[in-house]
Amino acid sequence: MPFLRKVVLHSLSGYRPELDALVHQFMADGVAYVGVVGVDASRIEDIIMELCVGDGAAPYAMLNSFHEHETLPEVVAFAQSLTGEFAGDVQVVEF
Repeated sequence: MPFLRKVVLHSLSGYRPELDALVHQFMADGVAYVGVVGVDASRIEDIIMELCVGDGAAPYAMLNSFHEHETLPEVVAFAQSLTGEFAGDVQVVEF
C-alpha cells in the first residue's frame, strides 16, 4: 500500500542506512511532505533533502521539516494544519 502524501517520520533510534530506500519509496509514492520527529531529527531531515535533490538533474519537490523538541502529537497536528497542495491525511511512520 502506498504512503499517504503527508508523512510524519517518528525516528526511534536515529539514522540508519535503510532511510535511503524508505525515502526513495516516499518519492515513488508521491509523498509531498515529511516531518521528522525523534532521535537525530535534524540529521535525518538533512539526508531526506539530499536524497530529494540527488545530483541536481531532476530534484524531487518535497517539503521537509524537523522537530527535535516537539512531541509526536504536536508534529502530527502541525502536519494536519498544512493546506493547499499539502492538504490531506497524515501517516505516521516509525523508523
